Amino acid sequence: MLDGEEAIRMAEAQPRLPPRWFVTSAWRVHRGLYAATRGRKGLWPPGGKRGWGAMRLTAVGRRSGEPRSVIVAYVEEGESLVTMSMNGWGEGDPAWWLNLQANPDAEVTTVDGNREVRAREAHGEERERLWARFREYDPQLDAYAAMRSTLAAIVVLEPR
Repeated sequence: MLDGEEAIRMAEAQPRLPPRWFVTSAWRVHRGLYAATRGRKGLWPPGGKRGWGAMRLTAVGRRSGEPRSVIVAYVEEGESLVTMSMNGWGEGDPAWWLNLQANPDAEVTTVDGNREVRAREAHGEERERLWARFREYDPQLDAYAAMRSTLAAIVVLEPR
């Protein structure tokens, strides 16, 4: 049996996610803000107190063939942009990552403008190094990742 202090420490070590409806609603509101302001709000560059930036990623739907856009967090790695396919820490890969696996060519919009990119998954030492960059911005990253049964892919978006 756990004593009170040990139970508190364990509870603090295990991050709690908001309900799924809240996560998906927040995504919709963020995209709505971006659309309503015609792109003037909703994106920001990496740095500042967050450390990471927000970009709009547009990929071709793997079944529909239509453009599909999402807003995701990113960091810069030289000329490349790097994001995680975390799906709000829910199970499974997000649709945008499945779309990029089917067709890796995409377009991103940052506060600096649009650019065409090609997506690939980071592996090995590169993945570990990039994961560590995201961990700098969220010390609970490993605890969130442990809540999933599969690894969240680290996605590198290289200039085309």
